[in-house]
Amino acid sequence: MTGLAAVLGASVEIRGWALAGLLVIPVVDDAEARAAWTALPADVRLVVLTRAAADAIGAGHEIDGPLIAVLP
Repeated sequence: MTGLAAVLGASVEIRGWALAGLLVIPVVDDAEARAAWTALPADVRLVVLTRAAADAIGAGHEIDGPLIAVLP
């Protein structure tokens, strides 16, 4: 399986991930996090989320979409 990896959350928490080649998606609040989640490119297979972004999209529940990893 091929595809992109992305990181979604507050800019200050995720900006360094661009150095590892991830698609960096900064958001400022819960509404932006939910909007960014629904607008992910179709080829994203893994999304690393900040804790706040994970809470905003309901990552603790079963979600259709890419594999999710939540930062501690």
